[in-house]
Amino acid sequence: QPPLVESGGGSVQAGGSLRLSCAAAKYIYRPYFMAWFRQAPGKEREGVASIERTGSMSYADSVKGRFTISKDNGKDTVYLQMNSAEPEDTAMYYCAAGYVAGRGTIATIRPTYWGQGTQVTVSS
Repeated sequence: QPPLVESGGGSVQAGGSLRLSCAAAKYIYRPYFMAWFRQAPGKEREGVASIERTGSMSYADSVKGRFTISKDNGKDTVYLQMNSAEPEDTAMYYCAAGYVAGRGTIATIRPTYWGQGTQVTVSS
C-alpha cells in the first residue's frame, strides 16, 4: 500500500475549481504536517501549501488567495481546494507528509512520504 494516495485531479477551464484529496496509509504514524507540491513539465518541483497538526498553514505566493489547504486529523487526510485556476497551475500535484517542519513554512518542510501524483490541467 502506498503511503499517500491522491485523488481529485482532472481538467478544468481557467477560472474554474478543483478539489484534491490525499489520504495517508494507516501505517504512517500521525504525520506532523501534510502538504501539496507540484511539478510542471520542464520545471522543478515546487511547494504549494502545507498544514501542520496545529492547524498552521503556509502557501506559495503564486496560490495565495486562490487555493485553500485543509485537513482531517482524525483521518490523516488533507485537501487542496483550488479556485480561480490559471493555466500556470497545470502540473502533476503530489501529496507529501512528514515530521521535520523547519520553520513551518512550505519552503522549509522536509517530507518523509510522497504520493504518486494526480494530474491537474487548466485550459485557457
